[in-house]
Amino acid sequence: MSIIHVILSGGVGSRLWPVSRKTMPKQYIPMFGNKSLFQLTVERSKALTDRTLVVGNKQNYLLSQADMMRTGISSYDEIIEAAPRNTAAAITFAALAAKPDDILLVTPSDHIITHEGAYAAAIQEAVNLAAQGFLVTFGISPTKPETGYGYIEYQANEVLSFREKPNLETATAFLKTGNFLWNSGMFCFRADTFLDELKTYEPEILAKSTACYLKRTENFLPDSETSQIPSKSIDYAVMERSSKIRVVQASFGWSDLGSFESIWEHWEEQGEHQHFHNNNCVVGSKKHVEFLGVNNLVLVETDDAILVLNKGNSQDVKKIYERLETEKPELV
Repeated sequence: MSIIHVILSGGVGSRLWPVSRKTMPKQYIPMFGNKSLFQLTVERSKALTDRTLVVGNKQNYLLSQADMMRTGISSYDEIIEAAPRNTAAAITFAALAAKPDDILLVTPSDHIITHEGAYAAAIQEAVNLAAQGFLVTFGISPTKPETGYGYIEYQANEVLSFREKPNLETATAFLKTGNFLWNSGMFCFRADTFLDELKTYEPEILAKSTACYLKRTENFLPDSETSQIPSKSIDYAVMERSSKIRVVQASFGWSDLGSFESIWEHWEEQGEHQHFHNNNCVVGSKKHVEFLGVNNLVLVETDDAILVLNKGNSQDVKKIYERLETEKPELV
């Protein structure tokens, strides 16, 4: 039995436009002590796992390879998707590449985590539960009524329900009850446990992912078979339906850094005052910036675009990204 760190690296980070682009998604941008989120993801689990497996796609695998070189890890495995088919398929490929009793620690590549001792303890708790045949998810104790995350209703290690991203009123109610956690998108389970549950609830995803995986050329998966795989998240495909789910309440610091508001909060917590001016935040600009008569604004600058937003509207940046995909695709 090996513990395999499965890194999912297919996201685009549309809520961080214009910094995050299809050609340089947020996980590869060296914004954190000259390291990228991808590098930090690799490094934090290196001592806790036996192997690393990166699941990406043909648009970004070279970026993953470059970051793996920067971390000094030369021995790792890789699965390169022809096109993204969501997390259920990506994790299925990883499970098919493993031995049945291998334990998969599945993490996104674009989250920030602090308090590494607490992280290691949570991983050990999850591995112990996974070895008993459970599908384990990690829940983060909420610090505010966040509307950008899904929630897990829980009691001890038992999952009572999964909830979609709520509106502010519902998120506030969740916090008041005290038995809801943020859904981190991190998982831990034996390869065979996951495949058995997938066969029960989504046999088509399993069958078509297996057919695709068997026709791979070295690390590359084929186009035609990839296109036939249903695109579903692991949450919809398995986690919200299985009776084998358990949750580990994580006490480490965590953010998906999926919005400029979350980046603002992270920089504030880390004491990186150089980004702030009169209760406004500057991202990416090398120019001298002044603010007058305004606050809670984020100014974002790249070579070809400027974005100015109120911090509270950070979730809506995705709408700009989606509009530009049609109107000005060269900007995304």
